[in-house]
Amino acid sequence: MIDNQTANYTAKVYVYDLDNCAKEFGFKQDENWELSVLSDSDKIAIEKRYYPTVSIKALPEMLPVLFNLVRTRLAQLTGITNKGNPAQMSAADLQFLVAYNPKRPRT
Repeated sequence: MIDNQTANYTAKVYVYDLDNCAKEFGFKQDENWELSVLSDSDKIAIEKRYYPTVSIKALPEMLPVLFNLVRTRLAQLTGITNKGNPAQMSAADLQFLVAYNPKRPRT
């Protein structure tokens, strides 16, 4: 069972961290976070490819709820909607919600 209060709090803290990281790294108006739900190996691959990345580990059954909450909060914050299908997030090996900026590859 997923506790909505816990999911809301986790999403709120995660979006706060994303906002702070964006300010710290000087994101421009056209730069936004891309959200993905990934396995451990895919998370490592994204971290090697992009910088900065912000990730959070969650139970597989909580990831679709968390993804939707974070996506909604980011849309309210930036006005940009993030594509993604929560129905595809039911695999047991998916355990991370990862945000990265596709315009900032690691050099």
